Order: sequence, then structure tokens, then C-alpha cells
Amino acid sequence: MAKTVAEINEKIKKGQAVVVTAEEIIEIARKKGISQTAKEVDVVTTGTFGPMCSSGVFLNLGHPKPRIKLGGGKVYLNDVPAYAGLAAADIFLGAGALPEDDPKNRIYPGEFRYGGGHVIEELVAGKDIRLVATAYGTDCYPRRKLETLINIKDINEAVLFNVRNAYQNYNVAVNLGDRVLYTYMGVLKPKLGNANYSTSGQLSPLLNDPYYKTIGIGTRIFLGGGIGYIAWHGTQHNPAVPRSENGVPKRPAGTLAVIGDLKQMSPRWLVGTSFLGYGCTITVGIGVPIPILSEEILKYTLVTDADIIAPVVDYSEAYPQRKPDVLAEVSYAELKSGVIKIQGKEVPTASLSSYPKAVEIANILKEWIKRGEFLLTEPVVPLPGAESGITIKPLEERPILE
Repeated sequence: MAKTVAEINEKIKKGQAVVVTAEEIIEIARKKGISQTAKEVDVVTTGTFGPMCSSGVFLNLGHPKPRIKLGGGKVYLNDVPAYAGLAAADIFLGAGALPEDDPKNRIYPGEFRYGGGHVIEELVAGKDIRLVATAYGTDCYPRRKLETLINIKDINEAVLFNVRNAYQNYNVAVNLGDRVLYTYMGVLKPKLGNANYSTSGQLSPLLNDPYYKTIGIGTRIFLGGGIGYIAWHGTQHNPAVPRSENGVPKRPAGTLAVIGDLKQMSPRWLVGTSFLGYGCTITVGIGVPIPILSEEILKYTLVTDADIIAPVVDYSEAYPQRKPDVLAEVSYAELKSGVIKIQGKEVPTASLSSYPKAVEIANILKEWIKRGEFLLTEPVVPLPGAESGITIKPLEERPILE
């Protein structure tokens, strides 16, 4: 039995496609068997909703009268700095950008209540954003200062472009030290006081296609409540990690670079997020459809939380000092039970990503496909696999000679 994306798309157009979520497919295959399920089911939808720091938006603001050259100048959106090293009317705002000095924004230093991710959420919600810009002035762009309000409905383009999203597995963060740690994995209590993890486990996109058989450059996806695309493999894409027999990586592995029209998206699925003592980011909703082209592809989508192994990492010394850092391995089933055992101690767990929201995303994508509003795309190029030789390289410091 083999299907093609084109055949599945024809069934979608006719309203005949059988679409289920990555949660539902597990029980269906258990009841009907692999062969029959692969014949009957056409698409499995996945979902994840978690903090994704390497996210941001390109904005083309249009030209005021007189014109101003934003490129090379300084630009602030609601006091948050945007990158202005582009052309005259283009800027980039990163989710992790922070106001340079905003003491009124915090109860105490390190609270980080507002940053680039919050500006993006307010922009996509249709709120007015305060733009303050300064420039050096040229003959063709003579203006030196601009203060105004912008709104997503008035600017030319708003393109969400996230260079690293939807991590394929990730660390479980713990703290072996004697003091509280404030990290991108949340607040970690001392002496194994808690364990934080992220990704949606059995619903997570790349965990349902561990070898990137169907997910690649050009894949159409649910992104931030609208339609987006996979533009490239994400930064820190690291496919050559240890894997279980089912192909699921046991360490942080593949990542996605994604792109889409912010004007189609929703603040429900792009949420500005703050990490106490660390900084700001944005929580992003992503859903990826997996066409069931063969029994092999189906088997990958049957992964359960019990099948997914994650590394437990100490963030007190090993992680910041780049030392060998895996204390233990635990399954997502154990993590979701609320307690894991590390070094003989029972440690409470908590997830930074939302599994209920991931379920909702998978179901929204399922309904879009069933209604014929979302067709599948074949990748133009597959994501790099282990054979590509891609690995994560550390930054090795070298002396600067004068």
C-alpha cells in the first residue's frame, strides 16, 4: 500500500479524506492494526504550543512624508528596540528584545514583564504600537526623527520568521546547586526541588516524523493561528544524536525554521511570555500535517509518551559550563505523571508547553483539512538527516590579536 500527496489532496478536495490527530491515531491502530489503518487514514495532525525564543517579525512600515531612512538608525516599538540594519522602511523585531531602561515596568530587577514577544502579540491583536525612530538623514531620506503610531492593518508587510522552532525533543532541566536558578527553562529550585520540561511529547511534530520522511522545506503548516511554511531546517538542527529503536531521538535534535503572514495570525497562538530573572520570549502554536503515505510513515506516528526518552540536565553547573551534563533519562509518560526519580529523590515535574493547547492545534488543523481549506504540500527538499554531517558546533574562543 502506498499513497501520494497528490492523491490525498484529491480526497481532501472531495471531502473524502480521513484525518485524525496524533493522539487519536494510537488507539485507532491498536484496534484495527497497522495495515488496515494505513489504508484508511490519510493524514495525521500534530501540534505544539510552547516558548520559542528564536522567533521574530519583519515589518515594512511604508514611507512617511518626508521620508526617513530607518536603516542604520535606531527604532523602538513600545520602547522595545527593533533591528534597523536593513533598508529604509524595513525593520526586524525579535521576540527576546527588551527595553533598554524601563524601571517602571518591573517590581524588581529581573522581572522582565514586557519585551519583543509582547509587542508581537499586541501587533497581531490589532493594537496600536508606538514607533519612535531616529536617523542620520540623507539627500533622499532627509528626515531625522519620527514618532507615530503604527497598526498591523496599515503597514505593508508583517512576516513572522522564526529561525528555530518546534524542537525535536529537549532537556529536562533540574538544579543540583544550593540556590534558586532563573533560566529559560523557568525557575529551578535548589537541590532537585523541581524538574521542568518542554515539547508536547506524543503530539510534537518532529517526534511523529523522526527521520523527516514527510516534513521538509516547503511543508505547509499551522503557524500562529494562520497558515505558514517550513522555510529551512532550524538553527541548531542536530539530527545525528542517539536514537531509540523507533527512531525517536533521545537528545535535542531537529528544529524548524518557519515563515508566515502575521496578518493571518491570532494573539491566541502568539503569546508574549516572560521568564522571571531570564528575559522575554513568545509562545508559538505550530501544527504540522503528516500524510500517511505508507505503513512505515504510519508506524512513526504511533509514538506514545512512554516511547519518548528525554535527558535530565543539571543547570547549576554542567549546562552553563558546557560539561557532560546528562544525569538520567526519563520518558514523557514519567514526566507527565508529575514526579520523576533522580539520584534516589522524587522530583516534581512541570511542563513549559501546553499539552491541551497542542491537542487544540492538532484538532484545528484536522478540521481545516477535512473542510478542504488546507491542502498538503510535498517538500521541495527534505530536512537534513544524520547522513548530512550536520552537528552543533560550540563557540571556541580565540585571542584577538591587535
